[in-house]
Amino acid sequence: MLCFTRQDPRVLQELGGLNPLRLANPSPRPERLRHLVIGTPEGVRGAINHLHLLRYAEQREWSQLVTIPPFGILITPEQGEVFSLLRRDRQVG
Repeated sequence: MLCFTRQDPRVLQELGGLNPLRLANPSPRPERLRHLVIGTPEGVRGAINHLHLLRYAEQREWSQLVTIPPFGILITPEQGEVFSLLRRDRQVG
């Protein structure tokens, strides 16, 4: 990150005429995180609504609810990815 409080020609010359308005190098591609919420339809909708209230994710950004088949689901990560699971009891009522 570059930040200038004043335009000093000597500093700009040392930096090769770098534009002082550039505050950050754009990253080539942001990391994409995938959130998976598994539970009852009411619990999943509640979690989605809660994340919306926290301004973390808009409700419309989530997929429709998908029924898990009797044989379960298989999640295949990309090389080098890790997994973390948060388990929390939901208060009903």
